Amino acid sequence: MSTAAAIIIPTRGRPQYLDRALRSIVPQATTAGVEVIVVDDGPSVATRTIAEGYGARYIAEGAGDGLNAARNRGIEATRASLLIFVDDDVEVEQGWLSAILDGAKRNPTEVGVLTGPIRPLIEGHRFRACGRDGWPITGTNLGSEEADCRYAWGANMAIRREVFEGVGLFDPTIGGGYDETELQDRWAAAGGRVRYLPGAALNHIRFGDDARLGALCSAQRSRGRTARRHAEAVGAAPTIGAEIRTLLGCLWHGPRRFCSMGPVNAAHSLGRIEAAISKRPPDSAPLIAGVNDFLSGSSGEVSGRRARLMALADRGIDLREARSRSALDRAASAMPTRRVLVLTIASGREGSLLEQQRRELERSKHDLALRVGEVGSAGKFENVNRLLAAEDSDSFDWVILLDDDVELPGKFLDSFLYCAEQAKLEIAQPAHRLHSHAAWPITRRRSGLRSRRTTFVEIGPVTAFSRLAASELIPFPDLRMGWGLDAHWAAFAAKRGWPIGIVDATPIGHSLRAVAADYPRADAIAEAQRFLADRPYVTRDEVRTIGIKR
Repeated sequence: MSTAAAIIIPTRGRPQYLDRALRSIVPQATTAGVEVIVVDDGPSVATRTIAEGYGARYIAEGAGDGLNAARNRGIEATRASLLIFVDDDVEVEQGWLSAILDGAKRNPTEVGVLTGPIRPLIEGHRFRACGRDGWPITGTNLGSEEADCRYAWGANMAIRREVFEGVGLFDPTIGGGYDETELQDRWAAAGGRVRYLPGAALNHIRFGDDARLGALCSAQRSRGRTARRHAEAVGAAPTIGAEIRTLLGCLWHGPRRFCSMGPVNAAHSLGRIEAAISKRPPDSAPLIAGVNDFLSGSSGEVSGRRARLMALADRGIDLREARSRSALDRAASAMPTRRVLVLTIASGREGSLLEQQRRELERSKHDLALRVGEVGSAGKFENVNRLLAAEDSDSFDWVILLDDDVELPGKFLDSFLYCAEQAKLEIAQPAHRLHSHAAWPITRRRSGLRSRRTTFVEIGPVTAFSRLAASELIPFPDLRMGWGLDAHWAAFAAKRGWPIGIVDATPIGHSLRAVAADYPRADAIAEAQRFLADRPYVTRDEVRTIGIKR
């Protein structure tokens, strides 16, 4: 098998698409002596059987980390000098592979990325497009002449190994859109070029239930959320008013032109609006070291109309992910029993959910020890340390700090710990639901993910420490409120090389009491400033996601 080129196909749970893709690709690959590698991001017997049936190399190690991580595993699995990426939902046309190989030979090495026509194809369902707004799945048609272009889309993209050696691999934290363009932006900044080859054509397919209008709209709604977040990240996001006007225009476009792209684009606009209202902009005050650079810059409070909209969005995500959550609960029920110490301080104030929490935690399969302290005149971590003084914390697999105003989802503890251990997290927190009061935007749930590795985990309202982390961090500093402690924990974990992160699959509700509702915010900030004055900590600008697990 030649090491000049390899075809890499990331896939996840779509064996029926993969079968069609391989049926069209393998004959051309065999003729050219090019290896075909299938990287399964959600391992299944059906996918393995299909891949191996066509003679493709099947890789499932490290699965669940997302599309770009799967692409990177494919790169690392071969020594080929040209890496040809296609999605699992394509059918290549005759001459596709030879056009790519010939284009790579003819063009100089500064042309590091190659692409070709991507022709959308919707099978089995009527889809009428007026031609003004494209198609609901990715397509490319730059004409019949070879030319430079801005981007190659992941459905049809060949990249020289020199590109990865020069600017690095795909960013595994990016998913749901813009996953391939970020790498190409780095390549362009280094002086590299992208080339369009008209002979390297393939079809981008939807069939069966995926070709129904409802499914196409659902996919576009998700892409709209990603598009809005990307626009905000690069400073190009329009106002909410502009987004709403676009939505209204899309709703009118469908009946006006009898065009199926009207509802599809309306779903995309709705996703953008959902992403825009799911968080408020951070504080624009300049960051000053030791003064405010450890603060989130936002209260995170969700109220009024926005809270109602976010609660509806939460319910929609819950329904969409019900099947995957059931599968997670089943997997969690089979994990070994752990000894778990849960510590909470009963505030005695309105909004306490202590009894509901107790009932939910006691449903767990794990060996649970729930310890409740009274608030008294001491601060949170002073009280927590008093509870810890009566326990042998080294005998527990996990130590969890829990505020008494948190709404826990069903089967919380088992599934939360399962996800944390699967991701090898040493400090973990469950994500907040969208309508929760959450000061740090990074802690809000992300749909479609089980967990994320991050550079930061909050001090509450729920924080879990593995046996290793607890052995080094307990007892905690005797702080009343504990602000800044999480920023220090994050720096400490980074120095030790500990993975820390957020479990999105088990989001908690925190909407009964706002952040800092029980104490003066100014006192919390002053305490944090004193605590961090001579300690390392992670600043707001350093808080980010560095890995995902689906």
